[in-house]
Amino acid sequence: MHEPDFWYRPSSWMSRLLMPLAAVYGAVAGHRLRREGFDAGIPVLCVGNYHVGGAGKTPAVLALVKLLRDLGETPVVLSRGYGGRLRGPVMVDPDRHAAADVGDEPLMLARTVPVTVARDRLDGVALARSQGATVIVMDDGFQNPAIAKDASLIVVDAGRGLGNGCVFPAGPLRAPLPPQIARTDALVVIGDGAAAGKIAAAVAVRGKPVLSAHLKADDASLASLSGKRVAAFAGIGDPNRFFRTLRASGVEVVLERAFADHHPFSQGEIETLIAQARRDALTLVTTEKDLARLRGRGGLPDRAREIVPFAVTLEFEDAADLRKLLSEWLFKAREKKFRTSK
Repeated sequence: MHEPDFWYRPSSWMSRLLMPLAAVYGAVAGHRLRREGFDAGIPVLCVGNYHVGGAGKTPAVLALVKLLRDLGETPVVLSRGYGGRLRGPVMVDPDRHAAADVGDEPLMLARTVPVTVARDRLDGVALARSQGATVIVMDDGFQNPAIAKDASLIVVDAGRGLGNGCVFPAGPLRAPLPPQIARTDALVVIGDGAAAGKIAAAVAVRGKPVLSAHLKADDASLASLSGKRVAAFAGIGDPNRFFRTLRASGVEVVLERAFADHHPFSQGEIETLIAQARRDALTLVTTEKDLARLRGRGGLPDRAREIVPFAVTLEFEDAADLRKLLSEWLFKAREKKFRTSK
């Protein structure tokens, strides 16, 4: 879905009109947050958002996986597989599955780390453990109470913040903010801007760490676009962040096309984009997540082979702080599980 513009306006009659629905939704969501989840038996680290839409969660998952491996851990990512038809539990195989099977984010992540998709997250835990996981990284699921989290790392975009601060459907929040903050173990603020200042202060006043990070373009992606004028398209939570990242990396963006998050591109849409790019002598570029949705079980179709993926990684201003946090979280989680098992 496209996020409504009024979610990111400070005052809107539409938000006020939807407040009664938001109050009901928020009460249910807040109650769910208080439920006790199932103990997975191994540490569970959750990477989530306070709100619907994108903020850089997938790059954060990959950055967390890298640090965990540096610590000698064997992480497996657990995802609900949004947009995929398979209920699971199933281990994602990029050579066998398409985004229509398991979702675009799991398919993209599975090229780097083992990923299990399961609508029932308890089944996903069992499959992840059978694969030798020493730690489970939950991709989203912060508001889902099914599994107890040993630590939750929340991602927010510095430029967008939390919009009007209202609960869905009056605003983008998935649940009232106070119970979400109460369950936050660390906040990651991505990019530049002041929109996340208040939420960062609210987390910090509880004594929880606030980490700063930024998206860095992959060197190979930059090299492939050097000196070229591009037509950029994206169907992610915040397409404008992708366009800004391109420009901040020195890429000349001539044409932009934004689609809804997880948009299933039709053959006609791709052919139109390719024709527009060819007409104006532009290089067509998109995100890795969008390209994952274009891949079929046999790989990229011929019509999409000239599309250039723009890869990014999340870099923390002080990765040592996050590494120390991870070590502490894992130690405390294992100590707690040891005590309760006796």
